[in-house]
Amino acid sequence: MEALFILVVVIVVALAFDFTNGFHDTGNAMATSIATGALKPRTAVALSAVLNLVGAFLSIEVALTVTNKVVDIQGENGAPLADLMGVPILTIVFAGLVGGILWNLTTWLLGLPSSSSHALFGGLIGSAIAALGWGGVKWSGVVTSIILPALFAPVIAALVAAIGTRLVYTITAKVAPGAREKGFRWGQIGSASLVSLAHGTGDAQKTMGVITLALIAYGSWTNTESIPLWVKFACAIAIAAGTYIGGWRVIRTLGKGLVEIESPQGMAAETASAAAILTSSHLGMALSTTHVATGSILGSGIGKKGAEVRWNVAGRMVAAWLITLPAAGIVGALCHLIASALGPNVGTAVVLALLIAASASMYLRSRRTKVDPDNVNSEWQGGVAPADETIPADVAKA
Repeated sequence: MEALFILVVVIVVALAFDFTNGFHDTGNAMATSIATGALKPRTAVALSAVLNLVGAFLSIEVALTVTNKVVDIQGENGAPLADLMGVPILTIVFAGLVGGILWNLTTWLLGLPSSSSHALFGGLIGSAIAALGWGGVKWSGVVTSIILPALFAPVIAALVAAIGTRLVYTITAKVAPGAREKGFRWGQIGSASLVSLAHGTGDAQKTMGVITLALIAYGSWTNTESIPLWVKFACAIAIAAGTYIGGWRVIRTLGKGLVEIESPQGMAAETASAAAILTSSHLGMALSTTHVATGSILGSGIGKKGAEVRWNVAGRMVAAWLITLPAAGIVGALCHLIASALGPNVGTAVVLALLIAASASMYLRSRRTKVDPDNVNSEWQGGVAPADETIPADVAKA
């Protein structure tokens, strides 16, 4: 019965992570369209939610990466398969999810567009090391499917967006600025929609892979090359619901804090992001859509002559990217140690209670510097909260 209890908790917490993934990453697709006025804020998140839902069903390659390429459930590094099944793997997955959720919420509170994917993988890697040692992680899969794409994807996206932006402004140089802006706003609707669809093909699948990993450990699913249909539906609905809520704090940073963006830049950035994300999903690489979207937006600023790029904001984002894997990993490892020390059922319940308490605390803290559809496009003053809000010093510096 203890395995069943932990399995249920894992599924619920995994869907909660998927929900946070949705609202944390909404800005990747819609921040520039909201910033330029191509879409009204509430319309943008509703459209993104629908397309994330659809995109979740288009591929399973990324889900299989999570199932097969991170935690060594098949004993390839020396541990017999039977020794890794059941409660041990379920506890590893649970602790990893907690690490991912807490990092997502922390960076959302600070308005930092960090990687939900790396938060999840960091949590899983940390809990796996705490449980099984360094051999419990498939490092070759981590390097080829997670770390290398993280290094190259934002750079490539930035270059593509910079070239696209320069070409767009060169080709339309004789078009009146007002007419050009209006035309590209329509184009942005299409390109932003494509990013949302691409996001669904990548990020929703990561949670599908986690839940499937838990089902394999429990023994109710044995096929490591497919995903149960109900898991697909549940994860698609969870990420769509989170997207609809709208992560306004992150949307504001991406749309207003990084580059003062115009519609031609927005369309170039979104098109570059969609191309990179869809390609990586097809290849099964668990790419961070946040890294790609941020790189694309920076590229759009570099590609436009005279554009203002706030490199100090970009620097804080990169710093968050660098510490995401280890920070989530430390939390995942600590959660696993607590769960193991107190016993599977009691330990899981205690860690779950800590997760709920920490999440509630961060939500209440966010209400003190509220960002919503009504002020998300307010003038950028150096902090996540608009200028007319009272900004605590620690949040303002973020």
